[in-house]
Amino acid sequence: MQKQEGIGRSLMAAGHTTNYHEAGEGEALFLLHGSGPGVSGWTNWARSMPAFSDKWRVIVPDIAGFGFTEFRDDTQYDIKLWVAHLVGIMDALDIQKASFIGNSFGGAVAIGLALFAPERVDRLVLLGTPAGEFVQTPGLRGAWVYEPSRENMRALMELFPYDTSLITDELVESRYQASARPGSQDALRKLIPKPKDEGDTLVKGFPAAALSKIKAQTLVVHGREDRVVPPECGMLIAQNVPNADLHLFGHCGHWVQSERAERFVALVRHFLSEPRS
Repeated sequence: MQKQEGIGRSLMAAGHTTNYHEAGEGEALFLLHGSGPGVSGWTNWARSMPAFSDKWRVIVPDIAGFGFTEFRDDTQYDIKLWVAHLVGIMDALDIQKASFIGNSFGGAVAIGLALFAPERVDRLVLLGTPAGEFVQTPGLRGAWVYEPSRENMRALMELFPYDTSLITDELVESRYQASARPGSQDALRKLIPKPKDEGDTLVKGFPAAALSKIKAQTLVVHGREDRVVPPECGMLIAQNVPNADLHLFGHCGHWVQSERAERFVALVRHFLSEPRS
């Protein structure tokens, strides 16, 4: 029987049977996926792994409650649980310290780790990461109200990139199949605020005061046309993290690593390879 795409190795962390992928040798580099129906480490990062695994030990986990990692009805999914899960993965793999590339929600988890367990973090790369307080975007609203179907998945995914030609039938099918797994949408709805029937729905990320406590060298990357997490979030992070740089990609939405793949990889490789200050 053929293994389903996206299923890799397995370990136990924070009480969750955890799905992850691994490639390469060297200093540890985690690639953390975003949120959204049908999301997983594989769908976010499969094409990026080879671009880093020649120099780094690349770990791509499915964060607790997402992808092919276990979802538990009796568990409160919040930043404390997700950070504990990430620490548990590191411990299970005998990794004391690593760098993290976090996409959207994955960036928020990486920020949480940098704040609650700073000794485990070397460098941070934050893509389209929420921060501060902002009005819920069409992309986040669409993710909450989504009901599994191929048509709904395509309509939702069209909100993410600037160039919708990136949305292939293969990608839609992969995300749809994962989104239809039992518990998948329930886990997502615990992360995203329920849209209000009237008026604006506010989304809250880490505030400026918390961001100012991050000690890790940080690269903030954002798409100028991001319709899921506003570019202002990236600017807020860059303005408040003491050791942060910001790169804003034009004609780019929420999928920086796919929409600007070559430039993104070059930028991140240079950042991760710089001498430590």
